[in-house]
Amino acid sequence: MRRKSVKVVLTALLIASTLPVLEAAATEREILVSVLDQKKQPVAELAPADLLVREDSMAREVLRVRKATSPVTIALLIDDSAAASSAVSDMRLGLVAFLDALDPRTEVALITFGERASVLVDYTRDRGRLKKGVLRVFSRRGSGAYFLDAISDASRGLEKRAPERPAIVSIMTEGVEFSNLTYQSVLRRLYASGAQFHALVLGAQVQANPSQDEIRNRNIVLDEGTRGTGGRRDQLLSSIAIGQALKELAAELEHQWIVTYSRPESLIPPGRVQVEAKRPGLTVRARTRIEPGKVTQ
Repeated sequence: MRRKSVKVVLTALLIASTLPVLEAAATEREILVSVLDQKKQPVAELAPADLLVREDSMAREVLRVRKATSPVTIALLIDDSAAASSAVSDMRLGLVAFLDALDPRTEVALITFGERASVLVDYTRDRGRLKKGVLRVFSRRGSGAYFLDAISDASRGLEKRAPERPAIVSIMTEGVEFSNLTYQSVLRRLYASGAQFHALVLGAQVQANPSQDEIRNRNIVLDEGTRGTGGRRDQLLSSIAIGQALKELAAELEHQWIVTYSRPESLIPPGRVQVEAKRPGLTVRARTRIEPGKVTQ
């Protein structure tokens, strides 16, 4: 009996040694990233070895990087409340330069949010229409901003349109906020749209009370919304800086990268992704929030 059992064990070991080794299945994921050099200019060359991708602190293999070539679709949110009155002229100049710097295929919508969120010009590639819309931007006397309403509405609209590379760009002041939406509802809508959120924030002459719920909700959206979607938040000291900040943003939007990495199959999908630069001197911005059931980008 002992010889027979030994023979069975040896046979089983022999069979096992001839079977192929089964590796854990993996899927490929893509994420859109902005990569800037020390001069805040988009990099011209990028390799997989230049980046490190982590999901919930677990390193992932970077397989490929390629330039993002599909056109961007931008919801351009403009503060025309009373707090922006002294900045309107510089806003117009900066917006015209921004439109000129974008790829002609880029669709843009102009949305103002002083007094209420309103579509000034719907999504179009027609630069003439958009520039005429910019010239119709005036501050509304005695009005406050409805920024949270505007970003929620823009996010909902982009989610329905489902463009390949959605973005929301806001030019705003830190004046009074009248929207009563919570930051949780706005961020939920923003993340669902898949859009990157970029904010150019100008200090107002009359600072709003940060302890007010409306201001607190706005500040959280500005902070978490930009970081969580791979966008940027520029705090501007003067309206004169709007033009340069918009030119830098246009260059960033038009020179982004798509990073393909490998993710092992898992019953519990990751909730966070982090992309870091391994090459010295680079700044990387990428979406950190992964929505359930969705590809990262």
